Amino acid sequence: MSVRERLYASALVGLATCHAAHVSVVAAQGRIPVCGYQIVNTYPHDPKAYTQGLIYRDGFLFESTGLNGQSTLRKVKLETGAVIQQVSLDPQYFAEGLTDWGNRLIQLTWESRVGFLYDLATFKLQGTFSYPGEGWGLTHDRTRLILSDGSESLRFLDPETLREVGRVVVTDGGVPVRDLNELEYVRDEVYANVWHTDRIARISTASGRVTAWIDLKGLLPGVHQLQPEAVLNGIAYDAARDRLFVTGKLWPKLFEIKVQNCR
Repeated sequence: MSVRERLYASALVGLATCHAAHVSVVAAQGRIPVCGYQIVNTYPHDPKAYTQGLIYRDGFLFESTGLNGQSTLRKVKLETGAVIQQVSLDPQYFAEGLTDWGNRLIQLTWESRVGFLYDLATFKLQGTFSYPGEGWGLTHDRTRLILSDGSESLRFLDPETLREVGRVVVTDGGVPVRDLNELEYVRDEVYANVWHTDRIARISTASGRVTAWIDLKGLLPGVHQLQPEAVLNGIAYDAARDRLFVTGKLWPKLFEIKVQNCR
């Protein structure tokens, strides 16, 4: 091999090394961070509550519980877990996601394609609305309701007409994320439980991309999760005091947590 050929070969090796290093850096930058948690406070939670929707407003938790014949809308005292106001749904309905808008509470049902509108103060039923497919989770940003249906899509609804005005596909590194369940809007992102996992996805509503995962493995000791459906499901956010609450279906505890150590 001539001197020129050796120099050329060496240059190619150098370019390949630089390219590999660049790809490695890009891959590292492209990884979705996974965050841990710290428990700040622990509160009682009704172990018979099949939690499907959860919000925090005006110092209280509002909760939608599921199962046919057991579905309710509740107002709950955070510190004690006591139910201080409640209405039961007709047994034909399996309640799902819950959010507020103005002086209303809006509750989904699973397969009935019917949503309910309640007065926030009295829980008096003000009306119903319909939507295609299943209802799973519900939250809102500043201008829209955001609905999950168990697929990889989030739907956006006009809060006045309750008609769909758009949707986005949720992806992690380009791969669709299915089974999006209970939702909460937190600091310009949607936090979503992923059914039958211990993880919460943090989602950009603009792109649908998962920006980070919150890994809540070990939050509730397994001794309390005696039923297959006693899974993580329930996120509420106190924006005024920057407090994040999580619980699960049939869990005896509700936790205030801080997200930390995102890597």
